[in-house]
Amino acid sequence: MHHDEIYLIDLWRLLTRQWRGFAIALLAVVALAVVYAFLARPRYEATAWVQVGQVGTAPAGQDPRPEPFQRVLDRLQTRSFQDEVTQSAGLAANSPEARGYRASLKAEPSFYAGLIKLSVRAASPEQARRLVLATVERLQAIHGQLLAEPLAQARARLDEVQADLRTATAERDGLQQAAGKDGVAGQGNAVAAGLLLANKDTEVRELRNARSDLAARMSANYTFATSMPWPIYQPDHPVAPNRVLILGVGLLGGLGLGLFVAVALDARRRAAQPMRG
Repeated sequence: MHHDEIYLIDLWRLLTRQWRGFAIALLAVVALAVVYAFLARPRYEATAWVQVGQVGTAPAGQDPRPEPFQRVLDRLQTRSFQDEVTQSAGLAANSPEARGYRASLKAEPSFYAGLIKLSVRAASPEQARRLVLATVERLQAIHGQLLAEPLAQARARLDEVQADLRTATAERDGLQQAAGKDGVAGQGNAVAAGLLLANKDTEVRELRNARSDLAARMSANYTFATSMPWPIYQPDHPVAPNRVLILGVGLLGGLGLGLFVAVALDARRRAAQPMRG
């Protein structure tokens, strides 16, 4: 503790000797921070949560999504995808707005929930909202194309099962009517008719179960397109520049630079003094 006190006293004496250099460095850094904090262009942010679509009739062990989750994240970061988004938003690929979009686009995954948080910053709230919406719409268009074939196959399979069910039901009804007629002769014919009817009942039950399973997997709980579960979120104030943070960093930086300048000036002063024997 005694050594710490001596060091602080020496530091205070150094600052009192070189207070001009310390003050100039401190004020210069703080002034730059103030100028940047109040003259920097404000940036507005828009945020959207995206639920990646899926087809619930995918075979067991196969990803029901149009493409793997990580691949969706990688796609969002590709230059080709981002250029398609800016083009759909009416921006030139090399415009400042397009460059700002590419630099600010962030995709944060929530693997457990199957959601992706997209955020975009722009010079105005309207532009930020338009760009994040264009990003979601472009992703929806791509996934819609990838999901088209699996959806068509699932609907065709459901139609096929329904047609088979209608046919099997009609055949079972015919067997029941035939069994109820008095024209059935002999014990052997009755047994054969009973077996046929039992087999047809089993077939009808299996087809009904298959239809119910397919219909459930085609419902909105298991089969859906890529969408936004919630509306786009936008704060009512710019998210950058953060003036409090900038001024705080400027103050700390100014103190550090001022101390460095004071120590350097005092070291030069001592070196200029004639050496004592």
